[in-house]
Amino acid sequence: MTAPSITLTRLDVQRLERLIDSLDDTLPGVIALQTELDRADTLVGHEEVPADVVTMNSRVHCREESSGKDYHLTLVYPKDANADEGKISILAPVGSALLGLKVGQHIDWPAPGGKTLKLTLLAVESQPANGGDFPE
Repeated sequence: MTAPSITLTRLDVQRLERLIDSLDDTLPGVIALQTELDRADTLVGHEEVPADVVTMNSRVHCREESSGKDYHLTLVYPKDANADEGKISILAPVGSALLGLKVGQHIDWPAPGGKTLKLTLLAVESQPANGGDFPE
């Protein structure tokens, strides 16, 4: 599958590059994140990002297509990750894959046991970048 086009904010890219620089660049999560940053086709200011694009600290609603199961996830920095609260680290496979997606796009989500699930982004429920709130 071809990865969908993504839009990132310059602020997210700066912060995520700092995060990558502080970590072991051979870790799978770091490699996946760097790949996502490298393939971004549009970079915008945080005040210009469309409301339907996933940025850092966005809360999203997505659906796994084969089961129909809905997920409400918040994309966070590793220090804030908490699976029980639906806070998914940017270094998790689904985290880096969600970054920059627009509503209606889908990704392949590597699941435990080697399965690949198709996840469709249904809504960006909240997006701090668009609301002027930029927690790091």
